[in-house]
Amino acid sequence: MVSTVPWLSMLWLVPLAGAVMIILMPAPLQLLARWAGLAVSIAVLVVAIVVTVRFDSGGARYQFVENHSWIPAFGAGYTLGVDGIAVVLVLLTAVLVPLLMLAGWHDGGEHPRGPQAYIALTLTVESMVLISLVSLDVLLFYVFFEAMLIPMYFLIGGFGQGPGRSRAAVKFLLYNLFGGLIMLAAVIGLYVVTAQHIGGTFDFREIVAAVSSGRLGVQPAVLKTLFLGFMFAFAIKAPLWPFHRWLPDAAVEAPPATAVLMMAVMDKVGTFGMLRYCLQLFPGASTYFRPAIVVLAVIGVVYGAVVAIGQTDIMRLIAYTSISHFGFIILGIFVMTSQGQSGSTLYMVNHGLSTAAVFLIAGFLIARRGTRAIADYGGVQTVAPVLAGTFLVAALATLSLPGLAPFISEFLVLIGTFSRYWLVAAFGVTALVLSAIYMLWLYQRMMTGPVRDGNETIRDLMPREALVVAPLIALLLVLGIYPKPVLDLINPAVYHTMTTIGEHDPAPRVVVSGTGPQR
Repeated sequence: MVSTVPWLSMLWLVPLAGAVMIILMPAPLQLLARWAGLAVSIAVLVVAIVVTVRFDSGGARYQFVENHSWIPAFGAGYTLGVDGIAVVLVLLTAVLVPLLMLAGWHDGGEHPRGPQAYIALTLTVESMVLISLVSLDVLLFYVFFEAMLIPMYFLIGGFGQGPGRSRAAVKFLLYNLFGGLIMLAAVIGLYVVTAQHIGGTFDFREIVAAVSSGRLGVQPAVLKTLFLGFMFAFAIKAPLWPFHRWLPDAAVEAPPATAVLMMAVMDKVGTFGMLRYCLQLFPGASTYFRPAIVVLAVIGVVYGAVVAIGQTDIMRLIAYTSISHFGFIILGIFVMTSQGQSGSTLYMVNHGLSTAAVFLIAGFLIARRGTRAIADYGGVQTVAPVLAGTFLVAALATLSLPGLAPFISEFLVLIGTFSRYWLVAAFGVTALVLSAIYMLWLYQRMMTGPVRDGNETIRDLMPREALVVAPLIALLLVLGIYPKPVLDLINPAVYHTMTTIGEHDPAPRVVVSGTGPQR
């Protein structure tokens, strides 16, 4: 449906306008800036809830469509719309940012205008992520896909808490800018291709329709090259092994709330881009490169889990678990089965919730103790039982314990993978054992046993911190038991994607004694 109220424009303009308002506040108004940032993020959440509630999962594929001319000479338009996949990621973003505002309530307070800058940059990242998720114009998507790097760079380098924050911020920026430059060449190439065959356009829907109907008569080699340009940028953003090297440093050096904003929100634009742009613009190339990407994804799954086991830094360990989880998400996308893609989209949501919970609780603990070294902890559950208990639930969610939200998504990814690549699924299952090792061992070393020297004065969760953690734990429990409302939004969009790329779920095979495999 075409929306009469510009809900999607409101979705990204409200946080951007809030960022401008807050950065212009005088230096003494730090407390007002914090409350204003929280209020703006809650207003965005209200808009996101309206969009989600009014979204008709059985209706048109793209809804709340807004279409205005932007750069007519290049066929670029201000075109917005959401499908079920975009809706759930929009809602995830809108849910997390108010919680991150509360979690980072005191971040930036050491500088006279630090809180204003910190809050404004956070809202700017939210704004750019949201317009990237709702854009239906390739050029519009690219502009904000790249622009979000700038505020995140300043959040890491300007408000990071470690001595290596400047290096981590530069590393983050250079990796992602390089990927973006390669993607820019692919975006230009895509426009040249469309200009030769359908008149030149950046409208995602028009290009996909031309690809599906065969009107975009382009040599397969050209399409493969363009696919690699898009995929390279998304693989860095996600990140996919071996393009992950920037993530651990950035996650460790950034404030915990910023690290969650990066891993749970911003990086999802990479996997979302794979699902929307790589698969639907270049279905033939996606199928051609599918085996290679599946192999890289399963390597990432195992690699992230193995490296996490050997970490001595709490935050670096959690960062490597995200590399493993992103491997699962990308695996589910590129096995090109309905279970795999539904599981991957649900995994994006569940990973955002579980990573936010475990990273923020660890951040609260580190702020009390002043060290990230695992060896400095021990016996925390004795002095801070609520903190330890919520950390345990978040850790169990991270290792995909049945009954908690990530289990359903990981199970769907493995089922979808097994139906096409059973050996890859077998390797993926090993990550379940490895994740149990690194998370339960982490909990044992930090939370159990006698209270180590220096940990006696660790306080339990304060009301503000409990207000951050409680909704995350509740969502992990609810979605672990009843994921149907989210899957009802996701599944029709996945069906449309599978239809667009011409893929079908493999038929099950049953071995009948004496007759061989039967379909």
